[in-house]
Amino acid sequence: MGALPVFRWRLAPDGYATRRQLRARGLRPGGQEVAAQLERPRRRRGTLVAYLYRIDLAKPVQPMTPARWAALGKANAARRRCPACRGDAGYVIPTSLGTCVPCAYPDPHGSEGST
Repeated sequence: MGALPVFRWRLAPDGYATRRQLRARGLRPGGQEVAAQLERPRRRRGTLVAYLYRIDLAKPVQPMTPARWAALGKANAARRRCPACRGDAGYVIPTSLGTCVPCAYPDPHGSEGST
């Protein structure tokens, strides 16, 4: 494959879309290679790059099956389970903490506290 065509930001021709744009249309790249790229120059940081895919080669998004929904539910439940106390935190455990908030910051005065 040769060099990718490069377009300026907002100047891509019809027939190309980013992953998000494909998803909004109910499509996915479907194994195709990146067809082109957009570049948006910035003053103080590096150039922003967005990869484009051909819409005519895109495939429909595969529907969620009951097994996929079940697997997604188990994965989300695992993200809520604290590895220290093994309890369900009721929220996704922050990776910066690695445990639920009560385990990460235990109350030094016990459960009664001092007020």
